[in-house]
Formats: sequence, C-alpha cells, structure tokens
Amino acid sequence: MIIALTNDDGIQAPGLRALYTALVQAGHTVHCIAPVTEQSAVGHAVTIALPLRVKEFSENGFRGKGIHGTPVDCVKLSLSCLLEAKPDVVVSGINAGANVGPDILYSGTVSAATEGAHMGYPAIAVSYDNFRPGDLSGQAAFAADLISNMPWSSLPPRCVLNLNFPACTMEETKGLRVCPQTSAVWKDWYDHRKDPRGSDYWWLNGVIPPDTVAPGTDRALLTEGYITLTPLRFDFTDNATMQSLAVLNTDNS
Repeated sequence: MIIALTNDDGIQAPGLRALYTALVQAGHTVHCIAPVTEQSAVGHAVTIALPLRVKEFSENGFRGKGIHGTPVDCVKLSLSCLLEAKPDVVVSGINAGANVGPDILYSGTVSAATEGAHMGYPAIAVSYDNFRPGDLSGQAAFAADLISNMPWSSLPPRCVLNLNFPACTMEETKGLRVCPQTSAVWKDWYDHRKDPRGSDYWWLNGVIPPDTVAPGTDRALLTEGYITLTPLRFDFTDNATMQSLAVLNTDNS
C-alpha cells in the first residue's frame, strides 16, 4: 500500500519514526509529511493567514517532509499538492499520550486522520497512553500489521479508526478491544504561578475523573491494559433534539 504518514508531535518524534520504520518493514511505500514543530492539542486548526513552507528530512533511513504548519495543514497540502500518487491510507501517530473520550476534540493526531477521511481516504489515528514513551517498536509493528490487514473497503465513508495502546509493553497488554468512546470529560484547573520576574502566569492541568468513566469504554479498557480501537464518525447532529425542536419549524412560502 501507499501510506501518507503524519502526526502532531513533530516529524522528529520517536513515535512517528517507529511507525515509519514498521510500515516500511511491512512492505509499504510510506510518504511522511508532518509538522516541523510539536503541534499537540491544536485540534483541526488550518493555517489561512500565513504561507506553508516545506523542509526536507533525510537521516538514518528516514525520509520525509516537514511542514511549518498544523497536522491538518500537512494532510491537506500533501494530499492536494505534494504526493504524486494517491495514498491508500492516511495514518497519524504514534502520538505521545492517549487520545480517548474528549481528547478527540483537541487532538491534532485525530484531526489529521479526520482530515484525510474528509478528503475521501481511509484513515487511522494511533496513540500511546504515556507522554514520555520509550521504545515503541512493538506498538508500531502491531499497528502496521493491523493497517495491513484491515478490511478498509468495508468501512463506511469518512470513518476514522482511533487506535490506542496502554502504557505497558506489548507483552503486558491484555489484547485488542473494539469499543465505544467514553462520554466522560476532563475536569480542568489552572496552576497559578510566578515567573522569575514576578509576573503571573497560568498552566493548564486536569484529569478525567475515574468514577465518571463507564466500564467497557476506551478510557476504561485502556487503563485496564487493553489496546482499544474505536471507529469514529464526525456527524455532530443531535437527531433526538432535532426532532424535539421540529415544532419551531415555519413555512413562509
């Protein structure tokens, strides 16, 4: 397969490099187009007021293009202009930190995959439940095998697969579970601090309270040591509420 690979941690991130290596070793043609700098939690941001510039990377068996932009910029530019052949799959990751539940709204990793899906390509986001991952070669090999054997043609249009690995070795994982996204949300707070010059600043912190996480959902299973796979679709219409608001409809024709 021809694979377009990106992420939000930046083109030099170890998770992306591990996945690149595993996909190449699996026999795929991999075109890596990723942000030059870290773009975590930028969501689906698109650059519209500045030009996009490209930097070539070639080192230690790796080749790719770094974009001075967001993860979505990388996907849009690569699929529209930079790739001569259309990819079979858009892959985003491996991200440092899980992307489950409410994370998908903030995640540049998931947003990059989502943009690929919106442009008509099969897409998958891959993340690891630790912000300081070590060797991810095992996770990358698992992801590459899953990508190779996924029945992509049977998935509905604009579907995004969201794959998350627990914070343990592959030998310690309990297996793969296809599961729903948790509906629990972050409980946020800001740490108020002083810089060396005495000026105020605030640093975001937060947790997803464990007691709000339903059993069998992505966050719960990931914490238990399972690899989780959640199919996502980005239709935000609340059909039940739309029905109840139908009484507001008017016809002035």
